[in-house]
Amino acid sequence: MTSAAARTPGPVTADDVTEAVRLSIAALREAPGDGWDAPAGGLTWTCWQTAEHLADDLFSYALQIGPERPPLTGLVPVVYRSEFPGGPMSTVFVDRAAGVDGLLQVLDGCGALLAAMVRVTPPEVRAHHGFGAADPEGFAAMGVVETLVHVHDIAAGLGLPPFTPPPALCARTLHRLFPDAPADTAPWPALLWSTGRTALPGRPRQEQWRWYGEPRG
Repeated sequence: MTSAAARTPGPVTADDVTEAVRLSIAALREAPGDGWDAPAGGLTWTCWQTAEHLADDLFSYALQIGPERPPLTGLVPVVYRSEFPGGPMSTVFVDRAAGVDGLLQVLDGCGALLAAMVRVTPPEVRAHHGFGAADPEGFAAMGVVETLVHVHDIAAGLGLPPFTPPPALCARTLHRLFPDAPADTAPWPALLWSTGRTALPGRPRQEQWRWYGEPRG
């Protein structure tokens, strides 16, 4: 078993964002066209809303580090709204007439935007996030976390086989954002526990959780 303690603490990169989005789209392409209005795993949002939220996260992270002077005390001031009571607050919405192919194309495009911004933004840049002002690597790691765990949620809601991303990708992300992740657990279960999605032996499921976006060291 590859434990959290044994992982190589390499940086999270733009290529990691691209890989996470590529793997996620490949998994979701296996889903039938119906069923997207079912709840996404343990969330109250539907699978479609959760996928839109994921695309919006990737877009928003790219937007946050995009300005010449990124904001340090708030978000780039686009308008966020919810299309349904209790739905996610987003600025990216997908035309339902475009179907699942359109939804995945938007997700692909938003992932590409974040990967591009991470690749070209100087490492000393910092931008606001509610879990700590982050550098480009931090925003890349946030994009990877959002992608992996929300596709886990969507796959469960759609009745797909469990989504299982590469351990090394999970390990790099854990190292960057979750310094208190379990050291005796494989990276993917440790990431699911760190984001409140599962219990582990001796560790109940977390009702509240957060990551740490500030660079360390």
